[in-house]
Order: sequence, then structure tokens, then C-alpha cells
Amino acid sequence: MVSARQAALGTAGGHGGQRLSDLAYQRILEKLFERELPAGAFVSQGHLVELLDIPVAPLRDALRVLEAEGVLKIHPRSGIEFIKPGLELTKSTYQFRTILERAAVRVFAETASAEDIAALAGSHEALIADIERNGLSADAHAALEGLEAQLHDAIIGVLGNPLIETSYKRMHNYLRLLRLDRRLTPPLALRSLREHMAIITACAARDPDAAEKAVQDHFSAALQRNMGLY
Repeated sequence: MVSARQAALGTAGGHGGQRLSDLAYQRILEKLFERELPAGAFVSQGHLVELLDIPVAPLRDALRVLEAEGVLKIHPRSGIEFIKPGLELTKSTYQFRTILERAAVRVFAETASAEDIAALAGSHEALIADIERNGLSADAHAALEGLEAQLHDAIIGVLGNPLIETSYKRMHNYLRLLRLDRRLTPPLALRSLREHMAIITACAARDPDAAEKAVQDHFSAALQRNMGLY
């Protein structure tokens, strides 16, 4: 049941000033990432209201946004179908990343501080050594996810463009959905980290051409990995 307080809040929100529609958006994605809402699931609107503890009106707003983004499909008077990520979404996601980061990494290579670049290199080298020595533990897997976000967020962040940053964060949600069923092995993890190191090394050398090529190569290889080609 939706509480009187929730109904009164509507889309205005009371969660630290956050709009309830935004909160609903985040909670739906969290449930997908946690597999409480499996990709391919078909659920009712009422079930989502109870699961997310969000009123109907802001939930509908969030569902419309997620439908436009290709995460789900609303079937009137029937229910909500969560789309299982496929080949087209995978290709579109990496195309989007490549377009943005090829431009951004050129700026990053020329303007990022030497200290920030050195810190990224050190973190990657330490994780590579750990995986080579101990394999891909749960902690190493989490560290890999953290470095993935750290590097690419830093590259995008250098543009200082809030519209691009917002779009990029939402695109990262698609990546997490794409990776839910990915089987990550130590060789694949090391390959990704070494591709990161190629980007970082080019930036440390202040070589935007090499940095752009390294980003292109990384995303081309990552797309193939996510498509299960190697």
C-alpha cells in the first residue's frame, strides 16, 4: 500500500530533496543489478509499487524514462517487461562511449595533472600484480569495477560538461546490465587492465593521438568481449 505521506509527496519527493521519480529510476536499476528484477521479467505496476516503496505517479514517470532508454517496455493494461540486453544495445552502448571518449581523452592527455595520471597508473599496476599473483578474487573483481569507473569518469569529467556527464552515467547503467551475465576470468580481467594502461601511458606521455587510438582499441576489444567473441 502507498502511504498517505508518499501520496502527498508525489513527484516532489522528500528524500533529501530528491524527486521521487528519480528515486524510482534508481531503485528499479538497483533491483535489476541485484537480480531481484531479472532481465526478461514481466511484472505488474502494483508489484513494482510494493517492491520499490514508491507511489504510482512518480513510478510511471520513471518507467517512461526507462522505456525511452530501452531498458523496459510498458504493455498497457498488461504489465512491464524488462528487456534482456541484446546485440543492438551492446553495439549502441559502445558506439556512444567511443564517440564521447575519443574526444575527451585528447583533452585529458593534454590537461590532466601528472599526479592524477600517476595515481591511475599505480592503482592499475597494483591490481595487475595482485591478479597475476592471486587470481581474480571477489575483492579484485570489485577493484576492477572501481578502476573502470575511476578511469573513464576522469576522462569524461575533464570536459566539465554536465549534460555529457549525465548521459554518460546513464549509459554506464546499460553497461552494468550488459555485464550481469558476463563470465570474467583472470586473463580477460588482465587484458582489460592492460588496455587501460595503454590509455594511461599515452596520457602520461602527453600524446593525444596515441591516447585516442588506445581508447578506440580498448572499446573495440571490450565490445568483442561483451559479445562473447573472445
